[in-house]
Amino acid sequence: MSLDSDLWWAVARSEEVTSQKPLSLDIGDQPVVLWRDNQGIARALEDRCPHRRAPLSLGCIRDNGQIQCGYHGWSYDGETGRLKEIPNMKDQQKFPPIYKANAFAVSEQPGFVRVCLNPKAQAPLNADPKYTYVGTVNVSCSHQEYLNALYDDPGLILSIRGVRFSPYLMSELHEENGMLVMERNCQWHPLHWPSHFVAEFPLTLLTRTHPLTGETQLTLRDDQFHDLLYAVLSPVPSARGVTAVRWRAELGVRHPGVRGAVLRGINPLSVHASVDGSKLRATKPTVSLHGEDLRKVMLETTPATHDQTVAA
Repeated sequence: MSLDSDLWWAVARSEEVTSQKPLSLDIGDQPVVLWRDNQGIARALEDRCPHRRAPLSLGCIRDNGQIQCGYHGWSYDGETGRLKEIPNMKDQQKFPPIYKANAFAVSEQPGFVRVCLNPKAQAPLNADPKYTYVGTVNVSCSHQEYLNALYDDPGLILSIRGVRFSPYLMSELHEENGMLVMERNCQWHPLHWPSHFVAEFPLTLLTRTHPLTGETQLTLRDDQFHDLLYAVLSPVPSARGVTAVRWRAELGVRHPGVRGAVLRGINPLSVHASVDGSKLRATKPTVSLHGEDLRKVMLETTPATHDQTVAA
């Protein structure tokens, strides 16, 4: 999958990146290894040793913060990707600049570690708030299929405890400050019979989605416009048509009664690893078609001005 090299992808939650073990991940077809050096700074290199192309993620992190290939023990600096040491050679040995792994730009804000395939890219300015609930799921669909499902029927890919998504929109998908914004009517679940004919929608789901990365800020509101739940979902296209989704969520205003108590259970938000094929087949492309047209117009009019992350 060909990707814009200047995009910033939220590839990991901060706590997933450690100085104990390298983390292997993909951005499209590009394998990436992520770890923390001896100063606690997140580093990212191409997950291939230039020597024999072995995955660096199968190696280890040394006490000096360098990553060491597990095949022949070559060690690399995380900031530049330069080769620093080969076993049985003198420490002061200097190696030509050609001996290096491809380094990628890294930016960490509270909650997420972001990687850009362009090593000279400027880090995004806005920061993510801290969230209580977290999760990482590999969804068995492509990045575009994931976004289409989010627009047409979010229930295909995610669940909020005690909440049922309806097919009715409170506001059509539209552009707002460089984001694709949509508000969907929702109901409490379970409903009284006959649920299909209940006309009242005491809840709405507001989503703000980056047109390229698909990173989404999600807000669940009641009919008094109280924010009951906030979440950030960060989908990253991965190998073999899989989409890796990292998410963080935080509860807002306490809703009264039993329904509010159900919502405030452990991990109120969940992202599904697999999509129900029967439901997907029955879901007609509606909002997603408009979203693709709107996205093209946005990119044609302001191709270089979109912020690369979801506003906090």
